[in-house]
Amino acid sequence: MATVVRAAVLPAVGAQLEMTEIELPPTGPGQVRVRLAAAGVCHSDLSLSDGTMRVPVPAVLGHEGAGTVVAVGPGVTHVAVGDGVVLNWAPSCGTCHACGLGEVWLCANALTGAGDVYAKRVPDGADLHPGLNVAAFAEETVVSAGCVLPVPDGVPLTDAALLGCAVLTGYGAVHHSAKVRPGETVAVFGVGGVGLATLQSARIAGAERLIAVDISPAKEELARSAGATDFVVASENTAREIRALTGRQGVDVAVECVGRAATIRAAWDSTRRGGRTTVVGIGGKDQQVTFNALEIFHWGRTLAGCVYGNSNPARDLPVLAGLVRAGELDLGALVTERISLE
Repeated sequence: MATVVRAAVLPAVGAQLEMTEIELPPTGPGQVRVRLAAAGVCHSDLSLSDGTMRVPVPAVLGHEGAGTVVAVGPGVTHVAVGDGVVLNWAPSCGTCHACGLGEVWLCANALTGAGDVYAKRVPDGADLHPGLNVAAFAEETVVSAGCVLPVPDGVPLTDAALLGCAVLTGYGAVHHSAKVRPGETVAVFGVGGVGLATLQSARIAGAERLIAVDISPAKEELARSAGATDFVVASENTAREIRALTGRQGVDVAVECVGRAATIRAAWDSTRRGGRTTVVGIGGKDQQVTFNALEIFHWGRTLAGCVYGNSNPARDLPVLAGLVRAGELDLGALVTERISLE
């Protein structure tokens, strides 16, 4: 039986979201219908809406969410009606080359579902696509079984939504990509949701000095609550200021959570000789970062991209839940505002 719910629809690239009713089809084989408890607003949703990342439209965006299973289709066995689940916007296929190497975050088929028609817009019957597979900006959604993972014990649904992207990304950037070691110094560029998760994760990893960088001075309190020992207001002198805070050496690790050429370059420049820079932010094709051949040789630094925190959600969610239960990871600190679809 079809279900009518309210959702925020992106009618076209560059357009404003529109609140409207949509019709979800009956839950089919290998599918799960979820009633959302909460959805995070991630910068990637802006990248989808403005065309930086291309998806078919009209679409329902939202890729960071959690809720309760209200129906399961034939063949679904790992969750049941009534279970709390976290949405996984990048389900791995298990058969492509990347999956065969264990690099599930690079799965070649992870986003094929974004091209599917998953619902209809009620006023005109227009086909709707799920922006990044899961269409979390709605009261309910229907997703493939691979897009849901059980909520670990001890994590409230309204906080668990953040596990699906921001926290996995920040945690993975620290532990899987940069591989921060105890006693190292770390700079985090951008104090949004991912940046706050990165700061907490670096603190948990044992970073000795943790420098937060943001264009807004108002972010300092948030940054320090997440573990930052220092705060730098972003400017053309950012790298120089960070080196001054670290005995002119630079930090061991820089994590860029913005996706701009200037901040990527500043992150690189802020690391010591042999330092490591991990780029989490998603930038447009117009953001060109340049290096000369001599500096690459001389500084011996590493620059690495980072997709979804280089994480395996099925493996990492229980680890994150353990950190939440132990009081080491504060998901509530990442929530600065709550809104409703009402």
